[in-house]
Amino acid sequence: MSRAPCNSDGTAHGLGEAVPVLRESFGQRSLLTVMVDRYGDLRRRLTRRLGSADWADDALQDTYVRLNGSEVVGEVRNPVAYLLRAAFNNALNLRRAETRRLSADEVDALLHIADDAPDVLRIIEGRSDIERLKRIMTELTPRQREILLAARVDGLSRHEIADRLGISVSLVEKELRRAQEFCMLRFQQKTPR
Repeated sequence: MSRAPCNSDGTAHGLGEAVPVLRESFGQRSLLTVMVDRYGDLRRRLTRRLGSADWADDALQDTYVRLNGSEVVGEVRNPVAYLLRAAFNNALNLRRAETRRLSADEVDALLHIADDAPDVLRIIEGRSDIERLKRIMTELTPRQREILLAARVDGLSRHEIADRLGISVSLVEKELRRAQEFCMLRFQQKTPR
């Protein structure tokens, strides 16, 4: 069984940075000691399973940090298998987290999405157009104005308008067409009357 090389200060290398070597206590080897002792083997096996030495290093580092901050509940019969499984699960979690993050190109694309909300100039122009249309509609006959508003604003059918005004559907259609044509022609003129 190989031991991780130790520095003069009692730390071992192998997890990307100096790692404290934990001494055995009460005759049992701790998981961290097994991890440090078998780091090379764990790294090789994990690299083979993950297909990347970088992923293996990241997973082992994350596993070390997690184990260092917690205690294992219960007996671990096969520490090497336990460490491999924990590191592999950490690698899967790291990959899932990585796929959820947006790339720099995706973030850049989101920042350049066109805003569909009207700007101040469009709002002012829209209000101006509405006021102009109101003035143009005052030039319609009262019946044409009432038919146009009933059809376009209230959403009434031609039959409902005819019943309301006591006229034929044909006359409603003629007056509506005349009112729309008049408003369109007047609206297209550059200067209002």
